Amino acid sequence: MSTHGCERLVRLASSLLLASTLAACQNTTAEEAPKPARPVLTRTVKFEPGTQERSFVGTIRPRFESDLGFRVAGKVAQRLVNVGDAVVAGQALAVLDDTDHRLQLDQADAERRAASAALTQAEAELHRVLQLRRQGWSTAAILERQEAATEEARGRLKRADRAVALARNALSYARLAADADGVITAALVEPGQVVAAGQPAIRHARLAEKEAVVAIPEAQLAFAKSGSATVSLWSEPGKAYSAPLRELSPSADPTTRTYVARFAIPQAGPDMQLGMTATVTIGQAVGNGIARLPLSALYNHGDGPAVWIVDADRRPTVRPVTVRSYEANEVLVASGVQDGDEVITVGVQKLDAGQRVSVVHALRF
Repeated sequence: MSTHGCERLVRLASSLLLASTLAACQNTTAEEAPKPARPVLTRTVKFEPGTQERSFVGTIRPRFESDLGFRVAGKVAQRLVNVGDAVVAGQALAVLDDTDHRLQLDQADAERRAASAALTQAEAELHRVLQLRRQGWSTAAILERQEAATEEARGRLKRADRAVALARNALSYARLAADADGVITAALVEPGQVVAAGQPAIRHARLAEKEAVVAIPEAQLAFAKSGSATVSLWSEPGKAYSAPLRELSPSADPTTRTYVARFAIPQAGPDMQLGMTATVTIGQAVGNGIARLPLSALYNHGDGPAVWIVDADRRPTVRPVTVRSYEANEVLVASGVQDGDEVITVGVQKLDAGQRVSVVHALRF
């Protein structure tokens, strides 16, 4: 071998030795350098009573609201109340022109007086016929005719008495009065208007009982029937009233395809005004307890839902969980975690089980 060839071999061997030495040094340095702790966002697991809640927007309405109308026809003379007026039982709301009704009462009273006079005369005539009959100066046929005439006179007087009572009632019906304490919610007639018997004139709402009226979607009907409800006003969000379900419509509204539900509010006070907006919250027990976690905390690598738990060595570990249900932004976990566990809530798809982490707690609002 030539001298030039030997020099090339020596240089090549030296290069290989240097490269292997550098690679070994780099590997040693990489193995010795620890991985930095990765910051992760976590939430502490806290189990709460196993209830599931649904909230609906409703309106405060009276349980009894009716359209009051005159029981006789006539012309409206006065309307004595306006919308929003509080009224008491027996208070006059509107009156009709009662001229014709007074004339009818006077006519019926005159008929009654005439019938009374006719009965007095018939009874006197019957008394004379009886005396003549005892003395033998009258026949049995005359006595029978007079007895029949007297009975007819009694009947006419009774009819006249009924006519007077009816006329007096008709006169009283010309005055429309409130049948209970309440508030006026609508005035449907004006002075000078001619109304028919029974035509709605005043809408009256009783304040003794109030309720919350909501529209329930078809999918939540069973939940609304079996759950317990509370009502809170938008004006007083911190105060809740117990509200048992009183009525659920058997048929859906043709436009919205929802069912009207009425929840009674026995503890409603005067501060709860008609027409106020309320939130009806329906709760239902779903188990022994549940833990609420963000949806972003769920991890599924093909073996079912799981979460990443930060262990005592500050390393993440996968733990399978049982999901009770899903909500808008949260998942309800029934088992698989315990109170106090730190669950990683962000970036669970990029975690390494062997890498240390630094915990940053998530705030709950």
